[in-house]
Amino acid sequence: MSRIVIAGGVVIAMNAGREVYHPGYVVIEHDRIAEVGPCPQEERMDSILAGADRVIEAKGKVVMPGLVNCHTHLFQTFLRGVSDDYKLADWLREVIWPGSLAMEEEDFYLAALIGCIENLKSGATCIMDHHYVHTSAANTEGVLRAMKESGIRGYLARGGVDLSYEPRLRETEEEIFSRTDALLDRWQGEANGRIHIAMGPLNLYGCSRKFLEGAARFSRERDLITHIHVAETGDQIDNTLARFGLRNLELVEAAGLLGPRTQVVHGIWLDDGELDLLQKNRSSLIHCPVSNMYLASGVARVPEMRKRGINVALGTDGPGSNNCQDNLEVLKFTACLHKVEHLDATLLPPSEVLEMGTLGGAKALGRENELGSLEPGKLADIVLVDMRKAHISPVHRYSSALVYNANGNDVDTVIVHGQIAVEGGRCVLVDEEGIINRAQDRVDRLREKLAGRYPVYAIRD
Repeated sequence: MSRIVIAGGVVIAMNAGREVYHPGYVVIEHDRIAEVGPCPQEERMDSILAGADRVIEAKGKVVMPGLVNCHTHLFQTFLRGVSDDYKLADWLREVIWPGSLAMEEEDFYLAALIGCIENLKSGATCIMDHHYVHTSAANTEGVLRAMKESGIRGYLARGGVDLSYEPRLRETEEEIFSRTDALLDRWQGEANGRIHIAMGPLNLYGCSRKFLEGAARFSRERDLITHIHVAETGDQIDNTLARFGLRNLELVEAAGLLGPRTQVVHGIWLDDGELDLLQKNRSSLIHCPVSNMYLASGVARVPEMRKRGINVALGTDGPGSNNCQDNLEVLKFTACLHKVEHLDATLLPPSEVLEMGTLGGAKALGRENELGSLEPGKLADIVLVDMRKAHISPVHRYSSALVYNANGNDVDTVIVHGQIAVEGGRCVLVDEEGIINRAQDRVDRLREKLAGRYPVYAIRD
């Protein structure tokens, strides 16, 4: 299908003028936006519609840029809700590590497919998956196949640790870099440019300084995004202070990893000097409010970062610590968390939250000229949200209704790279029901495998 016209909806363009067209229209030609604006006089509109291969009637819906989920771990769809109420370190040791190490190649593929479906159906057209379980090379291939088949725009940050962490998840520097090169050769730019590989040192307590410095060189030489967990808990600050006499972000900069292509995930415990480093290096902060609350990790200094001009993007984090990947839900949590943290109801109005979820994500990827807004020439990553729901309607302000009322179940249509991936609230490129059934069967087997050794996997209520 070469020409799609979306007509009659409320178009939230997120362009420089933050224009809202009510009603508006969008014309897609192949994979790009060709036109966007207010619906013209009837005669002109008729001519626009007449040239379409497909017309999507958007009356009663918001038409908006696709959200960018800048941090998740897709494999964790198989591990969500195993048990709640854990601190981060205990949760990793008792839930995530045993579960992920027991997962098989087929599990990683199905888990990623479920995760891609979930992201698409909650308004994310683009995701950054931080994948770090490499018990088989086929694990990573399965995640990338799932991205390709689902129709999502997918970045995979190839995670790795060489030092501490769970011993069975360690790799040598040589293994990490050679395996990342193999992924670049096979997958970079796959699916008409939808698939990308990034560098993903997992965290600072599991990586040697030598590996971090090597990762910096590797990323520079190949012009890759670097995606890394930083300052998620206070204990992580203590770890790098004890080992190197440096705080988390000071170590990242000293290793040469900090720059405009760096995505700093969480950044909860950054001090003033580290915010200066973020600002100076033009790095992006990836904020995951639901996960930070779920694990009681703390609250990132997002309003202050934005005042400093630091780019902030949003992420769900993995389904193991969210426990879903509802990207519209993240918008509301972002706004509410910081209002209550500062006891200031004026912080982060809906327009700013939408900006973080769209343009902030595009900028974090270095693709603000292609993604994040509805403008001619940009890639056609577009979401339609049905506002004719009892929990949303009647609507006074559409930006407010999107942030405070809507959730993933209200997403009607999703277009990625000019291709319809969700229609009528259902994924149309994959067998959604069949995948869910297969995944449940695999998870039941996984629980049986683990129940004898890990009591948490034996509990079912």
